[in-house]
Amino acid sequence: MDANGYSDPFVKIYLKPDMGKKAKYKTQIKKKTLNPEFNEEFSYEVKHAELAKKTLDISVWDYDMGKSNDFIGGCQLGITAKGECLKHWYECLKNKDKKIERWHVLLNQNNTEADD
Repeated sequence: MDANGYSDPFVKIYLKPDMGKKAKYKTQIKKKTLNPEFNEEFSYEVKHAELAKKTLDISVWDYDMGKSNDFIGGCQLGITAKGECLKHWYECLKNKDKKIERWHVLLNQNNTEADD
């Protein structure tokens, strides 16, 4: 939260190992809110057989004009994930071409570059 009591959050999505610019997505910034909703979709062109080797890194940031953005939290979906994140990943792999939506708790570890 900024000094004004609000945050300007946005989400970064990164499919690893790196596939170049096509691997990264960023949502729009939601201005002055502590309860943002991001109803945005993204997709990747990945062969299903290769997907099991990938990790989807999801991170939430607070946009700060003129200085570096603040990391709020994130989670990873992939073979190295744990608990509900791992279950979600397996469900995605099992249900090819189907949208699988879940809520996840944000963890306080950053696996994404700060300002890309």
